[in-house]
Amino acid sequence: MNKKYDVIIIGAGAAGLMSAIEAGKRGKIVFLIDHSTKIAEKIRISGGGRCNFTNLYSNPSNFLSNNKHFCKSAFAKYTQNDFIDLIEKHNIEFFEKKLGQLFCNTSAKEIIDMLVKECIENNVNIDLETKVISLSKTENEYIIKTNKGTYTSKSMVIATGGLSIPKIGASDFGYRIAKQFDLKVTDLLPALVPLTFEEKELEFCKSLAGVSLNASVKVDKTIFNEGLIFTHRGISGPSILQISSYWKSGQPISINLLPGHNMDIILKQRRNETPKQTLSNVLADYLPNKLALAICNKFLINQKIADASNEILKKLSDFVNNWIVYPKGTEGYKTAEVTLGGIDTKEISSSTMECIKHPGLFFIGEVLDVTGHLGGHNFQWAWSSGFVAGQNV
Repeated sequence: MNKKYDVIIIGAGAAGLMSAIEAGKRGKIVFLIDHSTKIAEKIRISGGGRCNFTNLYSNPSNFLSNNKHFCKSAFAKYTQNDFIDLIEKHNIEFFEKKLGQLFCNTSAKEIIDMLVKECIENNVNIDLETKVISLSKTENEYIIKTNKGTYTSKSMVIATGGLSIPKIGASDFGYRIAKQFDLKVTDLLPALVPLTFEEKELEFCKSLAGVSLNASVKVDKTIFNEGLIFTHRGISGPSILQISSYWKSGQPISINLLPGHNMDIILKQRRNETPKQTLSNVLADYLPNKLALAICNKFLINQKIADASNEILKKLSDFVNNWIVYPKGTEGYKTAEVTLGGIDTKEISSSTMECIKHPGLFFIGEVLDVTGHLGGHNFQWAWSSGFVAGQNV
């Protein structure tokens, strides 16, 4: 027996919950479904369990897309300040960690509870462990067959996210639906993800696993100045996660381990000022001790600085200020925070999130070719795109 709704939303994550709330506010009969046993798992695990729910400075310049202008309309209609207002309405305490990144004081669960409460208040029907078997379209409506029955609606919203973190239920469902309806999907890659190395460079990183510092990381003309951490697989940390969205296989990455300082000048000065110190001890005044020693070991040099030639000092300073690495790859979707690429934005109206070819079919959130920087921007895209779809279903 078919059950009719005004709107069916597939995917009860950040974007899906937001669109359900907004559609419910307009008096629509909304059915929100998800294949998982728990709602909004990506919210729950984000930000170390505190959810970096938005960024004070979120704007279109913080996003990658084949159409950099696509997200402007959504951000104009629903900003980070609008979401902050919602947080404050529910008396959720939060703080700015750094660079405009806002986190819950207590737990990400507060965000989930808030969104679910808003859904309940606006008469949204939520059903978990509901797996979609097929989605089809007639002249006037969409039909989904699930493991729990068949449902129809005039508006269908796909909010199923990307491929990142499959252990919490990520799938290619949204991309498969797009292809079923003859929509173009751009190339997909893991983004905001740690980088891995071949054995030669990997040995250096392994010896430093757990060591962290602030670094400036560059690919072409794109630069990020944030934390870097060495791992058993390569390098990670905010600066590396950020640059991973811009890096392409085979490209070199330039890493300045001491941004704002010219190591060559420093070493030559120290040769005059502290001639009896070893090179590793001098480097350790500016870098973590373990890293300073590893750099000297890498070049098999650790004499007193007074005995070091200009050539040796230049070799060390070049490594510190311009370490060139060629990553083998990334850790992949298992640790990637988001998916780079998605449904081509040319297929979607930027003002409504509705599919141009198929009226009544909407795509929102990560499934689209809109990928944010680290720091709450991807959640803001979920809130903004979800709001816009909810206003137009």
